[in-house]
Amino acid sequence: MTDLKRTCLYALHESLGAKMVPFAGYEMPVQYPMGVLGEHLHTRAQAGLFDVSHMGQIILGARSAAEALEALVPVDVLGLGEGRQRYGFFTNDTGGILDDLMIANRGDHLFLVVNAACKAADLAHLEAHVAGVEAVTDRALLALQGPAAAEVLGRLVPDVGGMRFMDVATWAWEDVDLWVSRSGYTGEDGFEISLPEHRAEDFARALLDMDEVAPIGLGARDSLRLEAGLCLYGHDIDTETSPVEAGLAWAIQKIRRRGGARAGGFPGDDRILDELANGPSRRRVGLRPEGRAPMREGVALFAAEDDATPVGAVTSGAFGPSVGAPVAMGYLPTDLTAPGTRVWGALRGKRLPVQVVPLPFRPATYHK
Repeated sequence: MTDLKRTCLYALHESLGAKMVPFAGYEMPVQYPMGVLGEHLHTRAQAGLFDVSHMGQIILGARSAAEALEALVPVDVLGLGEGRQRYGFFTNDTGGILDDLMIANRGDHLFLVVNAACKAADLAHLEAHVAGVEAVTDRALLALQGPAAAEVLGRLVPDVGGMRFMDVATWAWEDVDLWVSRSGYTGEDGFEISLPEHRAEDFARALLDMDEVAPIGLGARDSLRLEAGLCLYGHDIDTETSPVEAGLAWAIQKIRRRGGARAGGFPGDDRILDELANGPSRRRVGLRPEGRAPMREGVALFAAEDDATPVGAVTSGAFGPSVGAPVAMGYLPTDLTAPGTRVWGALRGKRLPVQVVPLPFRPATYHK
């Protein structure tokens, strides 16, 4: 792992006994001594702290940035209110997804958080089309997730509990500014916190000193987001997948759709607008294997037990600790996506039944 980068919290992870693995070009903690199952359940019950400093943080500071960004995403950026954040995605000319991201209006600039594996490409993409692009390279990013998140963060940052889901704000902690959003990637209430690297370990330790907070690695992060029905870029969505196929049409506001005041005008708009109006040929679905064995990414799906040709595939799958059973997501032809439909997965030379179910597997508990 000598060629891998490290976040500014690497020494903290080592001191906490983390098992480090390669991820998106970084050495990242996959689990701590509590183990993936314990970390998952702790986050659902109390509060988990994640180091997500490997992700890309980008500022768009020009006055024209919102309009220019709208030409790259099928999202209403001009209508995003100050102090608010929304989910979006860069699309390509064929309607596929280049990356998904969070877009925040922080008043005099837009603040974007993009995926670690895509951040260099995203930055180049933005610089080619938008003025005033600045990569943020001196700030860490933490995620605090779980039902106790607001209470424990409030001990360090009074009044933060007044934020609504998808609010963004700047708060003072000791001598630094925290850029906080009430959002996350677990289906739980929680916050993402950008802060200067030189104070990141102090802030993280202040949270970890609280009984309710435990460090959480990538293993539990993945099972938490899977139970929440959230996509992982490069697995559930990619350059071939349209937002409509992926079940992300909710993130495309009416103003960017046919009949809207700013309809289209983004890469791949012909395909995406057509699929919004007429439906796609396939869709992402929730899947529940009918046994105890998880069906993981790449498992082929068949319409009938003895069919020779697969009709789809699993894109994410694991055991869901909170639901006590295997859960998965994948793509199927639209006529096989109704809840209750049975398909068959090829697992270790056998065909095993799988039921199509609604997403998410566990209801979200966001603070509305």
